[in-house]
Amino acid sequence: MTDRVFVIAEAGVNHDGSLADALRMVDVAAEAGADAVKFQTFDSAQLATRRAGKAAYQVRNTGADDGQLSMLKALELDRDAHHALADRAAERGVRFMSTAFDLDSLAFLTTLDMPAIKIPSGDLTWGAMLLQAARLGRPLIVSTGMATLDEIGDALAVIAFALTREGTPSGPAELAGAFADPAAQAALRERVTLLHCTTEYPAPLEAVNLRAMDLMAGTFGLPVGYSDHTLGMTVAIAAAARGARVIEKHFTLDRSRPGPDHAASLEPEELAAMIAAIRQVETALGEARKAPAPQEVGNRAIARRSLVAARPIAAGEPFSLDNLTAKRPADGLSPMALWPLLGRPSPRAYAPDEAVEA
Repeated sequence: MTDRVFVIAEAGVNHDGSLADALRMVDVAAEAGADAVKFQTFDSAQLATRRAGKAAYQVRNTGADDGQLSMLKALELDRDAHHALADRAAERGVRFMSTAFDLDSLAFLTTLDMPAIKIPSGDLTWGAMLLQAARLGRPLIVSTGMATLDEIGDALAVIAFALTREGTPSGPAELAGAFADPAAQAALRERVTLLHCTTEYPAPLEAVNLRAMDLMAGTFGLPVGYSDHTLGMTVAIAAAARGARVIEKHFTLDRSRPGPDHAASLEPEELAAMIAAIRQVETALGEARKAPAPQEVGNRAIARRSLVAARPIAAGEPFSLDNLTAKRPADGLSPMALWPLLGRPSPRAYAPDEAVEA
């Protein structure tokens, strides 16, 4: 992706099926300073059956329990709308992205200029989607909500196979072999970012477990990020401070609107504030070294101490804990030089507070 935190403003389906609102959301994301604005692309008939019920949060946020299919149908954007959104994003200087929820939609999205392909949490176990997405030659952002480490490993094995071998895998043994291949591991490191995620809207703080990012990074050796569904911006900022390379956050034009994701989304001013805070955190993180910052160097002599005479010291008098102390400024010997001096005769007389010489 990039050397800095890549911030995705997740419009998702918060346009409620309105192209005009979706275009406004592109503008909001650009004005907030997001790197990308992301939507969702799907054919509801390919995504859900008539028997697919809504999640509890969807029932709560939409006020109806009429099943997923009717809800999704109302949230679809057609192909022309996607082109209009991509064009608006280009005009506003923000990258266009969309998550595909079926294979036809994935193929369509390859016709648009996107910086990465996003695999949603719900499709982490859909091998055919992983295989096709991995062979598109673009970076992959893989969301891991609801997943175990083993499920993440299984998904990465499919991606590893897709990146290094032809055809389709014969089964788990061939996938495991592909995953163990050093060339495949190198390809994964080059192409894949894992997103920690808690799939609940809004996600309660006790379910977030940001330390899972550390576990995933250590287990798989891949860059990690965070897809945030909590209320507010605190956790997303904390994730950036913890080393997330990608932050994804839902936003809306109006949080009070009915719809599955509005309630867990930021409003425009909040989105801008979150991104500004992430950029501040990013600057403050710096690099993994410990040395005086250039801005500190001038304060060393003022804030640190030197060895000085605690009382008058006669020439030839042995240095001792009684006649030596440490005081500001640091214009003489470091206090760390005290112990080798103890018992040595003073080379000359010293007045109180005079800096001692070696």
